[in-house]
This record gives sequence, structure tokens and C-alpha cells, in this order.
Amino acid sequence: MLVDSPPEPSAPPVPAAAPRERRIPRAAGLLISLGVLLLVCGASIAIGAKSVPLGDVWHGLVHDSGTGNDVIVVDVRLPRTVLGLLVGTALGLAGAVMQALTRNPLAEPGLLGVNAGAAAAVVSAISFLNVTSITGYVWFAFLGAAVVSALVYVLGGTRGATPVRLALAGTAATAALFGYVNAVQLLDSAALDRLRFWTVGSLASADMSTVGKVWPFVAIGVVLALLIARPLNAMAMGDDTARALGARPARTRVLAMVSVTLLCGAATAACGPIVFVGLMVPHLVRAVTGPDMRWILPYAAVLSPVLLLGADVVGRVIARPSELQVGIVTALLGGPVFVQLVRGKRMGRL
Repeated sequence: MLVDSPPEPSAPPVPAAAPRERRIPRAAGLLISLGVLLLVCGASIAIGAKSVPLGDVWHGLVHDSGTGNDVIVVDVRLPRTVLGLLVGTALGLAGAVMQALTRNPLAEPGLLGVNAGAAAAVVSAISFLNVTSITGYVWFAFLGAAVVSALVYVLGGTRGATPVRLALAGTAATAALFGYVNAVQLLDSAALDRLRFWTVGSLASADMSTVGKVWPFVAIGVVLALLIARPLNAMAMGDDTARALGARPARTRVLAMVSVTLLCGAATAACGPIVFVGLMVPHLVRAVTGPDMRWILPYAAVLSPVLLLGADVVGRVIARPSELQVGIVTALLGGPVFVQLVRGKRMGRL
């Protein structure tokens, strides 16, 4: 009599190895991106409106004499590169968090009124308090960004805030504040002259003092953004599903708002509103990494300063001996890209 043998133990599921197989190329891509970032940082220090031999660049970095080309390298280009690195990282992460928070791949940091709040505070400081230094702009711009972000969150419904409510509240605040900025500029020509350079978006006035004031805010914002990567992944499937997975949507939205305020507020305060960086990079990164925020955020933090510093170098080279501000270059690059993204979205729905 034959006895049925017990069933053989099932083999471990094959898909379990798939995530690791996907992680390896993404990790390699992140390392390559870091290498590209180092090259762009080197180019930002070595290339400028004035030609400086590479030997003099190295001498300035290693043996700063405080004279000649050493001053250009150490006192002008090095702070500019460090600030571009901070601002690019901040804008990229802020854009990625904004797109996840609003569930809109075409969202950008200014959607919550952060740029408008910073601009309103700066124009008020110039017109009514006679603030004239970049250092003074930093604190007022950051304060304005923080106040408007808190106001948008309150208008959005605090604990009942949804992506649509936040976007609508941010749009309304932006319209009102930019109307105020335009009115002050028209009534005060001195404010217009002083604000004009800041609103273009520029790294030209960078110094280590400005870097020292903004880097703590950027660092805190980066840490918060990375900490909420998993909850943002869960919230992409809806609040109910996120709660079932153990996430807390209300708390995640608050932390996301704080992170965006710190990152975008510090970046805008340091060099004015720079558009399209926070829109383009996270969207393009998502095509490589997929929807996982645990990969989107590191990639955006690395590749956004590549774009910003690269645009700054291009602006210094194409207009020699003068310069084209980085905000103008990113706008010229971002316009066609944004149109293509919108066209792609429309074609995807047809």
C-alpha cells in the first residue's frame, strides 16, 4: 500500500530577492550622483567670470595668502559653492516633500506660500525698517516664511488638513502676499531698487556669514525630511490606509510643513526665490527610483545642487565678464522642462 509522502516544503518566494536587486543599481546610481556633485563643486570653484589658472585655484585652497587670485577662490567662489550646495539640497528636498505631501508630482516649494512670505517680509524690512544688508534679509525672510507656513496650515484645517486644502490655502496666501509686495514696490522706489537683485535669485552675494546663518536650519530640515520618508510612502495610498499601516497623517503633515518651511525658507532667505529646481529634480528622480521616498529624498538632495551649481557656472561663463544670475538660468532651463512635463501628463491621460 502506497502512502502519500508529506508535501515538500515550499521554496522561499522569489520576489523577496527582487527588492535587493533593485536597491543595488539605485545605490550605485546614488554613488555616481555623489561623484558628479563633487565634479560640479570643483567646477564652481575653478570656473568663473574671471579666468583663474588651475594652479592658482589649488594654491588658494591649500595656501591662502589673502591676495590676488587667492581672494577670488577663497573669499568669493568657495562661499558661493558652499551656499549653492546648501540651497540646492534644501530646494530639492523641499520639492520632493511638497510633491509627496500634496500628492502632486508637479508641485513645488512655493505652493505653500513660503516664497511669498519671505518676499513680503524682506520688502517690509527694506521699506519700513531700512534694512539694507543680505544678513538682515536672511532673518526677515525666514521669519516671513515661517509665519506664512503656519498660517497656511491653520487655513488648511490643522488636523483635518488635506492636500487640496493646503494647496488652496497656499495659493490664496501667495496671491495676497505678492499683491502686497508689488504695492510696496510701486510706492517705494528705494525698496524696488534694493529688492530687485534679491528677487531674481542669486548666489553672487554669498559669504561665509550667510552660510553660517542658514546651515543649521537646512540641517534640521534635512533630518526631518529623511525621518518622514516612510510615513510619506504610507500616505501616498490615502490617509485611511496610512493609519492602518501605523502612520499618523496629521503628525506627518505637521513635520512635513516644518521641514519645507525650514528648507525653503532658509534657501529663499539666503539668495532669493529660485524657481523650478524643487520641481524638476524630484520629478526626474522619481523616473529613476520609483515612488519610494526613501530613495527619492537622497537622490533629490544630491542632484538638486548639481543642477543649481551647474546653472550658476553656466551663468558665469556665458555672460563674461559679467554674470547671468542663477535664478534666470534655472528659469530658462525649467520653462521648457515644465512644458514637457505637462504635455507628458496630458498625453498619459489620452
